[in-house]
Amino acid sequence: MENIRNPVVSGYFYPGEKHALTKMLKSYVGISGEKEHVKAVICPHAGYVYSGKVAGSVYGKIEMPDSVIILGPNHHGFGEPFAIMKEGVWRTPLGDVEINKTLAEKILEKSGYLQDDALAHSQEHSLEVQVPFIQYVKNNVRIVPIVLSGSIDSIAWPEIGNAISEGIKDYQEKTLIVASSDFTHYENQKTAEENDRYAIEAILALDEELFIERVSERNISICGYGPIITAMFASKNLGAKKAEIIDYKTSGNVTGDYDQVVGYAGIIIQ
Repeated sequence: MENIRNPVVSGYFYPGEKHALTKMLKSYVGISGEKEHVKAVICPHAGYVYSGKVAGSVYGKIEMPDSVIILGPNHHGFGEPFAIMKEGVWRTPLGDVEINKTLAEKILEKSGYLQDDALAHSQEHSLEVQVPFIQYVKNNVRIVPIVLSGSIDSIAWPEIGNAISEGIKDYQEKTLIVASSDFTHYENQKTAEENDRYAIEAILALDEELFIERVSERNISICGYGPIITAMFASKNLGAKKAEIIDYKTSGNVTGDYDQVVGYAGIIIQ
């Protein structure tokens, strides 16, 4: 029996009906000119009404390859701490997306941390909300879902980042890495913007050690620090030389409530 990962935040974080979801995605994903070839992106994973414009500004700018590795934090704590799902399909209102088993197995065999575990993915929204954007931009794309949990200075991040980059090299086909993360949680607008800018400067410098240092120093509540650090290691191993911020907003820009905001950044790494 095929392993099907059914959506858990469809109709909540984003529309549960195909037509409504397509219409919303069309409003967010800009039709830019020439698409950019990138190694990795950082995109938010909140409800689309809050973070969809930021995510769409990134997905509308890049050339989408046939395979996408999605890294997200484990908000629920189910399953293994470093969990890859190596086979099956992910279902969304736009249809089913197949897991790239060949690429997943190449990554899995190169890491001592990653475990094949569907349970860790069963309730996690951070990867799920990326999938409709990816589907909308390109039909018949395949994914490799990975959820990560652990301390910000975990020795797992460079190891998993290396396993991803080596897996991509062995696979020998263009592959995008998506790090799914929101930034500051539930601070006022001024504090959120200042802290997020401080952390983003380190990402734009492609300096993961500085990122770890700055997030730790200010205790910045970036939920996907593991995916971001891992993506930085992997993309640098693949030859990335620069990063660029595409958009930054907070939930306050949507709700008008600037006392308790969540920050959303869209970044590309080339």
